[in-house]
Amino acid sequence: MPRAKTGFVRRRKHKKVLKMVKGQWGTRGRLFKRSNEAMLKSLFYSYRDRRARRRDMRRLWIIRINAAARQNGLSYSRFMYGLKAAGVELDRKMLADIAVRDAAAFTKLVELSQQNQVA
Repeated sequence: MPRAKTGFVRRRKHKKVLKMVKGQWGTRGRLFKRSNEAMLKSLFYSYRDRRARRRDMRRLWIIRINAAARQNGLSYSRFMYGLKAAGVELDRKMLADIAVRDAAAFTKLVELSQQNQVA
């Protein structure tokens, strides 16, 4: 029985990897072995950084809410505590958007939060 060589299967795998790293600098975009390393690393980075982006966005929203709440004389933690006590179910993304775009509506939310503060 003749020996089966890899043939087109290997070429198809190599082309797939080289297509993914197109635009990389130097041998990372030309040689299969270096390209494969670059591709694996980039896939790890993209997976990790999708989660990091969620953390960063939440941190940004909290900073914006805190700044707007302090302009109205209330700290972030007291503001969020009052909203929760009032039963307001707005998430941080929506609160940050209101804080940036509509200061009057945010002021009303701060007043609502202050009314529901339990000493």
